[in-house]
Amino acid sequence: MNETMRKLSPALCLLPLVLSACTSSRLDFTSTGSMGNMGISPEEAYRQGKLKNTPYSIDGKVYMPLDYEEAIAYEETGIASWYGQETLDQHHGQLTAYGEVFDPSMPSAAHKYLPLPSLVKVTNLDTNASIVVRVNDRGPFIGDRVLDLSAEAAKRLGFYEKGTAKVKLEVLSQ
Repeated sequence: MNETMRKLSPALCLLPLVLSACTSSRLDFTSTGSMGNMGISPEEAYRQGKLKNTPYSIDGKVYMPLDYEEAIAYEETGIASWYGQETLDQHHGQLTAYGEVFDPSMPSAAHKYLPLPSLVKVTNLDTNASIVVRVNDRGPFIGDRVLDLSAEAAKRLGFYEKGTAKVKLEVLSQ
């Protein structure tokens, strides 16, 4: 090893860590990805006719989810919360509205109007922390909240202890 390589070697070892700190969290949500069997991608769900965007009713109110094409450029700002302790206790391992197993230790989200599944980038506007999550459930149905996140997603965004945060969500290219 020449002298230049010996000097660069420690810096090159740290490069992946430095670069990962500069990017938002991005997970592989494909069925063969590193996260295990998280279901099919939004694109594949659309191609296979498995996208869930039919109207539904909660407490007498009818919700009309967006069409696939409408959701592609969707952005929203508002208050996000995370699935509470009762959800962790009662719903761990139960199915989401899209039919996937809810796991609070995996980043996921619930939204009233986005087609299921969707991938969204969520940014905590107080800290600028961001993460990409799979929307596979319906909700939140409390007040003016725009997104309900799994406990893991709330931790990564830095508002787990606080309970809510002002966020911006952006649907990623389907």
